[in-house]
Amino acid sequence: MHIEFLVEELSAEAALHNLVPKICGEGISFDVHAFRSKSDLLKNLPKRLKGYSNFLPPDWRIVVMIDENREDCISLKENLDKAAEDVGFTVKSRAHISKFQVLNRLVVEELEAWFFGDVEAIHLAYKKVPSTLGTKSAYRDPDAIKGGTWEAMERELQRAGYFKSGLAKIKAAREISANMVPSRNRSRSFQVFQSGLLDILKL
Repeated sequence: MHIEFLVEELSAEAALHNLVPKICGEGISFDVHAFRSKSDLLKNLPKRLKGYSNFLPPDWRIVVMIDENREDCISLKENLDKAAEDVGFTVKSRAHISKFQVLNRLVVEELEAWFFGDVEAIHLAYKKVPSTLGTKSAYRDPDAIKGGTWEAMERELQRAGYFKSGLAKIKAAREISANMVPSRNRSRSFQVFQSGLLDILKL
């Protein structure tokens, strides 16, 4: 099995290189293709999927991962599904399809919510961040953090003495994800993402 990941930024690529083997094991191969931004991914997705449709081997799957960013989840997901179906691919969200080629997943609200879902991983990467951070009311639901999750991550890391000149998102994503344990993640959108990858392995 081989999985092609399409993501909107380099920090997501860095995180997936650590997370995918933890979720799927070492028995699969994968590549992560990062776009310049969310708008760049959405703009180029139809053409990219069309290219895949011309050669995709039977044991390949495509995963599109994009930040929700307080957009309408249903509309955004429908647009992603339509882009895949327009070139003849089957998508996971169609319940009547037992086998699918494309898995579309939204990160609610942003990638950093997944990191807040595993505060222990943040603490292991940055020891001065308290391991009790997740007990604060603001962080109990990682997918409902107000004011932006990357801003919250920058604020907490700076409070602990890190990234004084601004959050280095790729570095933080790489170092935090290296310590993440998927089974303990409290982010609902991460759990849905993980479940989708595990469904791919069943195909």
